[in-house]
Amino acid sequence: MVPTILDIEASGFGAHSYPIEIGVVTGEGERYCSLIKPFSEWQHWDEEAEQIHGIPRSELIHNGQQGREVCLTLNRLLMGQTVYSDGWAVDYSWLRKLYAASGLAMGFSLSPIEMILNEKQLEGWSIIKQGVLAKMKTPRHRASADAQMIQTTYALTVRAVL
Repeated sequence: MVPTILDIEASGFGAHSYPIEIGVVTGEGERYCSLIKPFSEWQHWDEEAEQIHGIPRSELIHNGQQGREVCLTLNRLLMGQTVYSDGWAVDYSWLRKLYAASGLAMGFSLSPIEMILNEKQLEGWSIIKQGVLAKMKTPRHRASADAQMIQTTYALTVRAVL
């Protein structure tokens, strides 16, 4: 069984940044991905971050879902689960920012992927991840593609230590 993975793309890299896309791949293989329409107070935009994720702010404004709807969908999909991230420190901060702005409580917990990796998995993680990245047919730094990459890397590290 593979863990449920969540990944977030953001408007920038600092304290004023906010989530702009969330992607999830569940342990059962169900996928969810959504652009997030910025709340009116979310004005920070970093051109360097846009060059990495390739999502213009105008696309969020025109095609993003309301933050509250994203939170409600995540709660329905992930209720009571522990979900994992390979960038917990920033992903957790952005997720909290989204839920706070939406006036909702998270119905799941987010934990670092490292919490479920043993020593051998940690040792092989970078090499296996590079192999997964080399074989990916989807663009990197999009939330659902990155969540899938992390989940696949996890599964391959499990096989490598068996």
